[in-house]
Amino acid sequence: MEKYFILQNGVKLPKIGYGTYKSTDGGGGRAVSMALEAGYRLLDTAAAYENEEEVGRAVRESGIPREEIFLTSKVWKDKLGYEATKKSFEESLERLQTDYLDLFLIHWPKPDPKSRDWKELDRGSWAAMEEFYQQGKVRAIGLSNFLPHHIEALLEAVKIRPMVNQLELHVGYLQEAAVQYCRSQKIQVQAWSPLGRRRVLEEPVVVRVAEKYGVSPAQFLLAFLLEQGIGVIPKASSMERLRQNLELPSFAMEQEDMSVLRCLPQMGWSGEHPDLPRVQAQKELGV
Repeated sequence: MEKYFILQNGVKLPKIGYGTYKSTDGGGGRAVSMALEAGYRLLDTAAAYENEEEVGRAVRESGIPREEIFLTSKVWKDKLGYEATKKSFEESLERLQTDYLDLFLIHWPKPDPKSRDWKELDRGSWAAMEEFYQQGKVRAIGLSNFLPHHIEALLEAVKIRPMVNQLELHVGYLQEAAVQYCRSQKIQVQAWSPLGRRRVLEEPVVVRVAEKYGVSPAQFLLAFLLEQGIGVIPKASSMERLRQNLELPSFAMEQEDMSVLRCLPQMGWSGEHPDLPRVQAQKELGV
């Protein structure tokens, strides 16, 4: 399997990365160091994860040349706007102890679901990110949790188009309309929480189809997304799982199985939605 997607500006994005959200809780950078040892070369962090220092330390202590590691970070939703984003970016560089990022994202499109000035704030953040890109401080810029109407509002004012959009994507929450829109705009989609939650991993249909192909449910769920051209950033805490998620066996999925999984009812959703308060989102979208 080819290891990279090619972004619209020619940058190579590893198809499989390591998600560091909560990975450093209680263990410092040990899990990140294990991921690098297992062979991961894309590390996904964010200011809001409060672990950039640990991620940066793991990168330095690994002995792996910086240019061989693809580092992603994000500006949090309470730091939107031109000046706040510039400050957040520089703070992320300092915590990570690097002079550039490979990918920098706006983490959420709105400070909160009721925000009225989110379009102006997003455009301010994006203007700052365009400057970082033009200055060579970041190799690619993009979005996270942006749905089509959020992206449309941003595209009205950009000089450089978004290259990546991270979305919660997994069997049971495929957001196909958002994915199709991103494809139409040549924006590479990357899935956070690609395994869903235990409900998805233990879903009998998922278990049965994974057994059919001789792979674990986790391997099958990741391969399912990769088959559709979607990048994945799973988490794992043991070396065995880390390697299983990265070293996916090659197999061709039958269209019938793909269809069955696309048509499963909603399950495993985090309850996070940029336009709805969490409690309301859970009620309206059936979590």
